[in-house]
Parts: sequence; structure tokens; C-alpha cells
Amino acid sequence: MNSQRYKRLIWLVGYLWGHPLQQLSLTDLSRKGGVAKSTLSDDLVMIKETMEEARLGTIDTQVGVQGGVVWRPRIDLDTLKESVEFWLKALSEPDRRTPEGFLYMTDLLFDPKWTAPMGRLLAERFRGEAVDAVATVETKGIPLAMAAADHLGVGVVLLRRDSRLSDGSALSLNYLSGSSHRIQSMSLSRRMRVRGMHLIFVDDFMKAGGTARAAEDLLTEFDARLVGVGVLIATEKPRQKLVDDYVACLQWNESPSGGLSVSAWVREKLEASSAHDRGGRSLGH
Repeated sequence: MNSQRYKRLIWLVGYLWGHPLQQLSLTDLSRKGGVAKSTLSDDLVMIKETMEEARLGTIDTQVGVQGGVVWRPRIDLDTLKESVEFWLKALSEPDRRTPEGFLYMTDLLFDPKWTAPMGRLLAERFRGEAVDAVATVETKGIPLAMAAADHLGVGVVLLRRDSRLSDGSALSLNYLSGSSHRIQSMSLSRRMRVRGMHLIFVDDFMKAGGTARAAEDLLTEFDARLVGVGVLIATEKPRQKLVDDYVACLQWNESPSGGLSVSAWVREKLEASSAHDRGGRSLGH
């Protein structure tokens, strides 16, 4: 393989990675890469085979006048395993539990090394929902939502705790937080173009689900639809949350003898990955 093709393959992988789930025209790609479509197609076949072998993603090809390619990334499962183990260990430290009964994790949430894999994990859970955007409420949910949105190739809709003058006219509602048992407010600028969108709501923590339910109610006022809720950690109790359908990466038993555990769907994903590796079908075998 000549050096020019090496350079082109590196450029092409980088370009695909920066445009997940977007239909990319072969004509535009060939022009940007300075090669014929036939040459570009050969490059894409090589990248597709390598990425699928490494379980990092796949490339779908669409035919026809509007045809092109769509890069569909997957999570690096080794990175995901490392991140899950980190969260379990870090949040099991005694000084992480506050006197009010919360888990202190603000410092960890704003470290992308550990938060981004969990956000991508939540994104993959809802990939089949044709998501238009990821909604979150300021501030601790923002890093997870950004990672999820990046993995889905969509934007973030920020729900504020308090309306800001710079946002212009906003719609606000009050709700009872299941975590703090206090009345809180949530607002969304009327300038936010979410009408008709399908969104998922991503947050760091869920107890009773009051925040997620308020987000659903607020988005409904904008004729938008919430199609799923994903959180990093959910408490085991109350078992009946205020939202019908949600997923959590980790479960927290708040009792003195309890602790954190991996949610069943995440455990199944990790076990399936381990079985795949034992089968000797991973990259390099």
C-alpha cells in the first residue's frame, strides 16, 4: 500500500468518525479526497471490514441518486469495561456519600475520560428510536448528554433550572424533585426549535423520576415527544418511578449494607463482549 493511500485512509476514517449517522455523498467524499468514486469505494470496503472486525462500528451503503454512506459507530467495549469498573470503585469510597444521602460525583462527571463512555452507552440503547436531539437539565447532566448526542450525531436541548434574560421568552414549570423532596423549576426558551422532535432525556441521577417527568411534560408543551430516559445511576427504591420507561447504567442500593451494582442490560452487554473475546473472533485473532 502506497503512502498516498495510507494518508487517504486516515483522512477518511477521521472524516467518518466526525460525522456519525449522517448520510455522506460519495460524490462529495471523492471530491474532498481527490480520488475517483471507484477508488473511494475500495477504501470504504477496507475500512468497513476493519471496523467491524474491531467492533468499532460499521458503514452502511445506500444506493440511488441520493445514495451514499452512513458511518454507525459502536462503543469500544474495552473502554466501556474500564469506565464501568472505575465508577463502581470510585463511588464505593466512603467519603462519596454525603450526610444528606446523595452520592458526590460532580468531579467525576466533568472528566470526559470516564463520562463519555457512559454517555455513548446510553446513546446506543436508544439508537433505534430515530432520535432528533438529546435533552438534559443543567448542570450535572450536561457531560453525559453531550457524549450521547455526539455518538448519535445530534444536538443537545438544554433545560434550565431558571430562565435567563438572554434566552428571551421561556416556558417554565414547577415540579417536586424526588431526590431533594423540594419544589424546583425547569424552563425552556421559546426560541428553542424542538417542535415535532423525538428526544431522549439524559441525566446523571434518578431517584423517583420527578426531573425526568418534568422534562417530558415541558417538552410536550412544545409539541415534542420524549421517547426515552437514560441516567447514569438510579436508586433501587422507589421501584415505581414517575416515568414509565427508563434505563440506568448503574443501580444504587441506598441502605447502609447496600452499594452500587451494574444494571442487568449493561451486564449482558459486557458478558456478550467477553464471550466474543473468548471465541477468538476479536481483532488480531
